Formats: sequence, C-alpha cells, structure tokens
Amino acid sequence: MSKPPVHAFFIGRALAEALYEQLESAATNALSEFGKFDAEQRERLRQFTDRVVERAHREADSAMQGRTGTGSTTTSIQDIQPADLQVTIDELRAEVALVRSELQRYRSSLP
Repeated sequence: MSKPPVHAFFIGRALAEALYEQLESAATNALSEFGKFDAEQRERLRQFTDRVVERAHREADSAMQGRTGTGSTTTSIQDIQPADLQVTIDELRAEVALVRSELQRYRSSLP
C-alpha cells in the first residue's frame, strides 16, 4: 500500500525538478536575448549620435566657409565685426526658437 504514494511522490518531485530546469532555461534565454537586444540598441544609438554630430560638424564647417569665403574655419572674436556678431546672434536665436518649437511639437505628439 505504501508503494504507490511513495512512487507518486518521486514522480511529482522529478516533474517539479524538470519543470524548474525548463523554466530556468527559458528565463536564461530570455534574459540573454534581452541583453543582446539592449546592446544592439545602444550601439545603434551611439552610431546614430555619431552620425548626427559628424553631420553637424560638416554643416558648421560648411557654414563657416560660406561666411568667410575661404577654406579656413578658425576665426577669432576679433575677426568678427560687431554687425556680423549681431547677425550671428540673431541667427542663433532664430535657430534656438525653431528647435524649441520643434521640441514642443514633438512633445505634444507623444501619447
């Protein structure tokens, strides 16, 4: 009489251990995939940031070449006339206002 309950106990125990191993394997695989996904997303973000910064530098260099008319992009404060300085400040203020309006538009479109 005591043999079937003991046998059922060991079957239940083996089943529980097997299920635990399967759960552990599934959790390990899921965390591994999440880690790979996170690393890939961070790398993509870093590459995107690098491209944006590189483009900004190219455009800034291009803009400075267009203003000076020469290939030199190094200008000092003494080289800029007061009128040019005011124009530069006005252009920067306009760009900041544009960026702010775009940022507000982006924020308002978020759910």
